[in-house]
Amino acid sequence: MKLLRFRVQNFRSVEDSDWIEVDDVTALIGTNESGKTNILLPLWKLNPAKEGEIDHTSDYPRKFYNTFRTMKLQPVFITGIFNVGDDLAHQLADLTGMPVEQMYEVSIARRYDGLYVIDFPNASPPRTVEKDKVVNILAQAEMEVATLSALKSEEELKNQFLAAIATAKTDVSAHEQIGVKQLDALLATLETVKVEEGKKTSTLVPRFQRLAEDVRGLQAEISHVHPRDVKEAKTLALENMPKFVYYSNYGNLDSEIYLPYVIKDMARTDLGVKGQAKSRTLKVLFEFVKLSPTEILELGQEVQETSPREPLTQEQIEEVSEKKRQRSILLQSASTELTQKFRGWWKQGNYRFRFEADGDHFRIWVSDDKRPEEIELEGRSTGLQWFLSFYLVFLVERSDSHADAILLLDEPGVSLHPLAQQDLSAFFDGLASDNQLLYTSHSPFLIDADRLDRARKVYVGDDGASRVTADLSRTEGNRERRGAAYAVYASLGLTVAESLLIGCVPVVVEGPSDQHYLTGIKTVLVAAGNLKMGRELIFPPAGGTKGVKAVASILGGRDEELPITLFDSDAQGKATAQALKTGIYVDQPHVVLQVAPYTGIADSEIEDLMPPDLIARELDRWLRADAAFLDEVLTGKPIVPQIEAWAAKQKIELQKPGWKVELAKRVKQRLLDGGVNSVPQEYLDRWTKLFADFQTVRAGTSTKAVTTSK
Repeated sequence: MKLLRFRVQNFRSVEDSDWIEVDDVTALIGTNESGKTNILLPLWKLNPAKEGEIDHTSDYPRKFYNTFRTMKLQPVFITGIFNVGDDLAHQLADLTGMPVEQMYEVSIARRYDGLYVIDFPNASPPRTVEKDKVVNILAQAEMEVATLSALKSEEELKNQFLAAIATAKTDVSAHEQIGVKQLDALLATLETVKVEEGKKTSTLVPRFQRLAEDVRGLQAEISHVHPRDVKEAKTLALENMPKFVYYSNYGNLDSEIYLPYVIKDMARTDLGVKGQAKSRTLKVLFEFVKLSPTEILELGQEVQETSPREPLTQEQIEEVSEKKRQRSILLQSASTELTQKFRGWWKQGNYRFRFEADGDHFRIWVSDDKRPEEIELEGRSTGLQWFLSFYLVFLVERSDSHADAILLLDEPGVSLHPLAQQDLSAFFDGLASDNQLLYTSHSPFLIDADRLDRARKVYVGDDGASRVTADLSRTEGNRERRGAAYAVYASLGLTVAESLLIGCVPVVVEGPSDQHYLTGIKTVLVAAGNLKMGRELIFPPAGGTKGVKAVASILGGRDEELPITLFDSDAQGKATAQALKTGIYVDQPHVVLQVAPYTGIADSEIEDLMPPDLIARELDRWLRADAAFLDEVLTGKPIVPQIEAWAAKQKIELQKPGWKVELAKRVKQRLLDGGVNSVPQEYLDRWTKLFADFQTVRAGTSTKAVTTSK
């Protein structure tokens, strides 16, 4: 099962987080005291791998404490929506009798009394039947009864049958929706005719009885029990819910370890939080290098002389020597294995580890290329100690008790150097191949600027409650909300700065929605073999057309060439592009691009680079209006004005500018999930032209699309 989204309600400082969408890796970004931990804790308590007990004194919101503690039915504090996967969806469909496509999602909530509330949000057993279907059944029966031959004694019965059917048709036609109540009334009308008065050889009675059976069949169809009321289905879903593992203490390793204490502490259950964390890290260290602390201790034991008159025999001396030699080989082998595997993750130096055992003491020595002399682990940086401990804990424990668990990390890597924090972010991607991961942070170095769709801001609202949003806009909200976004914008700034240093090709775009679309297109083109990357293309957003000049000036400050820019072809985009061509881009007007030549649509925007049905489907999945946008979207016309007009007609308020970003993220994810095979060839051709121009426009060898745009 995979977590899709979750919602925290009435837990500590969080009154209602609203739905928080979850990726393979999700970052909760916020300032100190914003409530980031209070978002992770209830998720942990939904199904903790260990500990994680519900504590009313700590977990109830303070202002509702007295109210909640006296409530007989305790409120829900956490709800998770999971995708159950193919196998489990088919099992649930078999148990409930529902279509399998309606059983892929399960909602699991937990109340403060520990009980679970389970639902299947996409399951929709029919509760009404189409009026035309009922009318057709009655009309067919009426026609057949009317044409059947009747004995002379059955003429009156036939007339009663036809009259009852006519009355039923009239009653049905008076209703817009036909539900169980209307079908009950229809059956009551049919049952006013005494069919037992017919002859045994009658052909009328069986046909009339079949009509009643058809109506009862419709009743059965719309009386299907909802999956939430099927105990076996709920039990199966609950049994398959993944465990949640919460970490806030990581237990740095010491350089010198006293083996008798290690062996004793591993068996203790009364250690404090820090002691437990350190004991756990030592345990996984020995597991990782396939060593037993007991074995290492025993192999190093000396044989004591019983008395000066009875010295050790040569055989005893050789036995002790062989054990120590064996221990030395084991430690050397383990040191080599840790050194080789650790280098695959830690990029901040070429480190070598050496394990040494001296009697009851076990030491970890570290050296690297710049400092070849060995130093105890405790003498190296706190960041190295932390990452080594963190690395060991997760790689060992996730393959054991935490297999398939969802990992929740509270403020990881705070002691790491910024570059090491970026390595940690890459480490998260590796962990996420087997375990979903959510973490809290306020560091821009732990936010991947290429995956800003993973970030969620946590901030304190005007009412003092913690809130969460995927809207990363700096311009919205109060000061605290902007503070929460600072790390995100700093991360974006770091990416831009990095592009200056390592020779990327920046293409400045108007906003983050443009960045999402173009990043997704780049991924698809590379996968299709239509784009051979020389210098990396990045798409820094300028925060609107007004910001393009400033961003372009900064990026061009270290180079004689200004960055490529790509504008929408709406009125504002055209005006800004023209101003740049006569201003700072007067000597390089050919790198100021507009989107219309690539879409073939006048006044188009970046959104028009995408297949309109792809955008329409994602919009409908997101907003779920009464009338589908997919049924109204027009090809060949700018799609953004169409969306705004449709939303106004549906009385849906589109939050500006956030709605375009949210839609872009959803479309990008759908594009990445579907891959190249989900994209029509004509759009692949347009994208290929555009990205070819990104790579060649400076040399004046752009494609025909750009030539026609001049």
